[in-house]
Order: sequence, then structure tokens, then C-alpha cells
Amino acid sequence: MSAQDFLVELGTEELPPKALKTLAQAFADGIKAGLKQADLAHAEVQVYAAPRRLAVWVKQLSARQADRTQRMEGPPVQAAFDAEGQPTKAAQGFARKCGVAVDELDRSGAKLSYSQQIKGQATTDLLPEIVSQSLDKLPIPKRMRWGARREDFVRPTQWLVMLFGSDVVDCTILSQTAGRHSQGHRFHHNQAVEIKQPSDYVEALRNAKVIADFNERRTLIKQRVEQLSATENGTAIMPDSLLDEVTALVEWPVPLVCSFEEHFLQVPQEALIISMQDNQKYFCLLDEQGKLLPRFITVANLESRDPSQVVSGNEKVIRPRLTDAEFFYLQDQKQPLESFNERLKNVVFQAQLGTVYDKAVRVSKLAALIAEKIGSNAEHAARAGLLSKSDLASEMVTEFPEMQGVAGFYYARLNQEPGDIALALNEQYMPRGAGAELPSTQTGAAVAVADKIDTLVGIFGIGMLPTGSKDPYALRRAALGVLRILIEKQLELSLTELLNASIELYGDKIKTDGLLTQLHDFIFDRLRARYEDAGVDVGVYLAVRAVHPDSPLDFDQRVEAVQHFRSLTEAEALAAANKRVSNILGDAEAGQVQQQLLAEAAEKTLFAALQQAQQDVTPLAAAHDYTGILTRLAHLQAPVDAFFDDVMVNTDDSAIRTNRHALLAQLRQLFLTVADISQLN
Repeated sequence: MSAQDFLVELGTEELPPKALKTLAQAFADGIKAGLKQADLAHAEVQVYAAPRRLAVWVKQLSARQADRTQRMEGPPVQAAFDAEGQPTKAAQGFARKCGVAVDELDRSGAKLSYSQQIKGQATTDLLPEIVSQSLDKLPIPKRMRWGARREDFVRPTQWLVMLFGSDVVDCTILSQTAGRHSQGHRFHHNQAVEIKQPSDYVEALRNAKVIADFNERRTLIKQRVEQLSATENGTAIMPDSLLDEVTALVEWPVPLVCSFEEHFLQVPQEALIISMQDNQKYFCLLDEQGKLLPRFITVANLESRDPSQVVSGNEKVIRPRLTDAEFFYLQDQKQPLESFNERLKNVVFQAQLGTVYDKAVRVSKLAALIAEKIGSNAEHAARAGLLSKSDLASEMVTEFPEMQGVAGFYYARLNQEPGDIALALNEQYMPRGAGAELPSTQTGAAVAVADKIDTLVGIFGIGMLPTGSKDPYALRRAALGVLRILIEKQLELSLTELLNASIELYGDKIKTDGLLTQLHDFIFDRLRARYEDAGVDVGVYLAVRAVHPDSPLDFDQRVEAVQHFRSLTEAEALAAANKRVSNILGDAEAGQVQQQLLAEAAEKTLFAALQQAQQDVTPLAAAHDYTGILTRLAHLQAPVDAFFDDVMVNTDDSAIRTNRHALLAQLRQLFLTVADISQLN
């Protein structure tokens, strides 16, 4: 069967840069899905995306569907004809459905059937609907209409190219009639570009100053920015998100070095970077020490005859923004950082929970408690907590919300606050996302945990629990932040103690009935996904969760121990034995083992083994060496197996039966020192 290349390009007004990659891939995926559903074979599919176009090139696409046989089954033959051999209503209905006479139906099998040859359709007849459906299914949160047209799309459409081989596919999609003419660069080549066949597409547009391949433009920008950075003795800040967005803004990228006045460097560099990177999409440059250089790189969308004009224009654009940042920074320095707290007394944190200042006071007290528990400086933690929200009332953070915490750090240093207090004002927001940096200081860790616990307790305490899709106070992230800090910084703290302290600080502002249990469960529930992502079997998590550890660090140490235990050869048999013991004992309480009632050799051996194990495990438990405990308990497999092989547990003698239950309870309790390993089975 013959095959041809297929090309579709939809031209539009400038597409949303942050969504361009997603739209392009979804367009291609939709077309591939449509071709698969139509049973049209093809080779490689290439995706193209630029500010004013989405395109897909399908190589070696079959020219038509293969002919196929369609077989339909009807009623059983016995029910299709009466005693005289006349067709029943069931047979007549099936014949009508097939569009044939009853005599043409096949009655050789158990059921009536009809087979017909269906001729495959030409690919060119199918492509318009495939493309239309793919465009309709694009992930566009808000569509728009333009002019008097009823069609809607993410941006107004301007042209449509659809070629199968060298022939135009005759159709109209989104008010655009398909042709073979694309458009070149808006400034360098603002005219039609003829595409004779799909394989000409990339080079035809390149000649018209458009690099259609997103990845090619991205690579070019990255390489050129790195080269220019090196000439300036710096390193460019190039987060993937910014690089993608800049790539989506230009058709013909031309990176250029620009500069700004050095006096702006007195401003915290984070504010300057926000102004240049987030607002203007510039690449900032850092020196070897990580300090901002008075240079930045812009990516123009054209080759100017006089690049200095482009450079000058960008420098004029950024100067007022940097001037604003400098002004706000100098204004904020006219008063001490703590004075901003007065403004926070009029700023509501949450209507039922009081002001932001009230929150800072609570955080201060809770942070001091945490610092004391972890052996840190409680006075510093209290001071950092009290100042923790002060920069929210500063001019800098009002203008640049992303500077919260960062501004506080700089202002605290200017006010001669101790270093750990200054750092804590920024570190309180850590970790800022999944896998993000944790506080580097004990004071910062104390304030970060206190702030998150305060938010969790307060919002839960007024009944505003997160739902499946809504979590406006980022409570899940707060819970994960608490867990990460306590586990990864090896801070041994009782979660119940922290929650109770926070609940007490809120007083009668919150409802406390069942609150502690609700919060405890919510926080530890977050660990399940964390461990699953790390490749830990869910049974390991459940085994530890069953014994209700109160310290996240202790929980993690137990998980690590159980995960190691699973790798031992004895693990499966002992997990099964624990499950059996659990089923035998149920919720009944067992008493002490009466040694004189031990009759069988196997139960005597098990008793001795348990006594020795208890002696060995006690110092390990005191040291929280859970891996050592389970490794030692693995040696119990042989006496446990022998016990179940040779001893009747539920004997008719009630005294002996009770004693054997007590023996099994002792075995189970040893393992519960770490986890309920019956959950592993």
C-alpha cells in the first residue's frame, strides 16, 4: 500500500508562551490517536512549535485504510426460524439491521451471521476530521472567539497548511481553508511561504527566518547564552521554565548582552533577579562567588542592523523596574525591622484566627519550645519567630511578594540581628517545594516547623480541611515540610507534644474535639506517598503505621529497618507467623507465661528463645536500633516454625491454651517493638 508524508500547520496570533510546548505535544498526540483509531499506519511523527504556529509532520502515512471484513452476529439459528422453516421476527429484524434479505444471512453456525467487505477510505478523506478533533481536545483552559466567527480557539487563527505528499488536503478548519502557504517571520519575511511538500517545511521556514523546531531554538538559545556569559566572565541563571518560555517567545532567536548601573547592586540581588527574570524574561549573570553581575542577556526575535538599539531599548525598559526596587529597599531601611510588626496588627491572617501579628507571637512561643527540645538557642528562636512575618509589611515585599523571607533576612542583617535569626526569617518558608532546600540552621528549622504546625492547627481547628482538589492554605505542603525537616535534619520530636502546644496557644479560637487525632493522622498520611515514591512497599509503611510512632524521625527509622528486614530470607515466614498469631489472639489480652505449664519441647524451646531475644533487644530498643532488633528477631524463625509444626495452640485444656496464647503474645510483642510485620504478608 502506498504511503506519503503528511504535514499540518495551523497559523495563529502569538500563542501563550508558557503553554506552547504542552499545546504542541497535545496536538501531535491527538493526531496520532486519530490515526491509530482509523487504523492508518505511519512512521515517525515530528512536532513543531513556534510563537505563531503549531505543526505536525507524519512520515510515511498510508494513503488509505486497508479493506476489512465486518462480521455481525444475530439471534441463535433455532430462534430465527419456526417449525415450518419460516423466518421469525428476530431473523427479519437482524436482516434489516444488516440491510440484506434473510436468505443472504449465514446460518451455518449456532447463530445467524452476516459478513460484509468494507472498503477502506482514502486517508485524505479522514484527515480533516482527525485534525479537527485533535484541535478540539487541546488543553485550553480559556478559549476565545474573534470577529463574527463562531469557532473558538486559544488565539485567532490566520492560516492552515495541510499537505498529503505534494497535494493539498481539501478542507476548512477553524475558519481557515487549507493550502500550501505558511507565513515567514513577522519582520524579516512578512509574506507567504510556499511549502511544496512536507519534507520542505523546515528549510522553507528557515529561509523565511523562522526556526520551527522548538528544541532546535531552545538548544541554540542555551548555547549562545552560555557563550555570551563566558565572555562576560559570568554564569547565566537558566532555569528550564525560563528557557522554555523564552524559546516560546521567539521565532528567530538572537541573544544580546545588556547592562545596568552598578549602584543597583546594593539592592538584594533576589529582587533584581525577580525584576529581570520573571518580569522581562532576561537571563541574569552571576560571578564565580554567586554574586549578581551588572549584566543580563536578552533574546531578541530578530537580527537588527544595529543591535545596539535593541540593547539600549532593553536597558531603558529595565531601569525603571530596578529603580523601583532600589527605592523600596532604601525606604524600608528608614525604620527597624521590628517596627513593621505594628502594621501586621491590622493585617488579618484568617478571620477566625486573628492577625498576622497574632500568628507571629504564636510561632515565636512554639519555636522557642522546639529549639529547647532540640538543644538549640530558645531565645534566638523566639526572636526569629516574632520577626518572622515583619517583612510582609515592608515596601519591598508589597511590590515583590516573592521576596518574603528574603527581604526579612537582609533587613535583619542591617539591624545587626544574630546570623541565625536573620537566616531563620528566610528559612521559615523552607522547603518551598517538593525536594527543595531545607533550613540550614537549627533556629531556622525551629521557626519553619513552628510556622507550619501553627497553620495546620489553626486551619484544621476551624474546620477548613483540604479537599481532593482544593487546598488554599497549602496544608499538605505544610505537613510534608514538617516531616522532611524533622526526618532529614534528624530532629527527634514528639508530634503530639508539638500539636498540643500549638492547640493550647490558640485557646478558644479553635475547636479541639478530635483535633489532635485528626492532625496526627493527616500528617502521617503524607508519608505514604513519600515512601511509595522512594520505592518502599506500602506494606512496610502500614507495618510501621500500625504501631503508631509519635516522632516522624522514629517513624522513618522504623521504616528503614522493616525495609531491610524484608530482604532477609526469614522475613516471609516470620511475617506469616505474626499474621497467624494476630488471628489467633485477636484483641484478647494475654497474661504472663507460666513456665510450669510449658509441656511440649517446642514451646519450651520457643520460650527460652524469646527470653534470650528480649534480653538482647532491650538495649537495642533503647538506642532506637530498629534494624538491629529485627535482624536479631529473624533468628526466631526456626523455633517459631517448630512451635507451629509440633504444638496444638488451641488445646482443650484452658490453662495450657491460655499459657500458649501468652507465649505467642510475647513473640508478637517483641516484633511490635518495631512494627507490625504481619502487615507485610
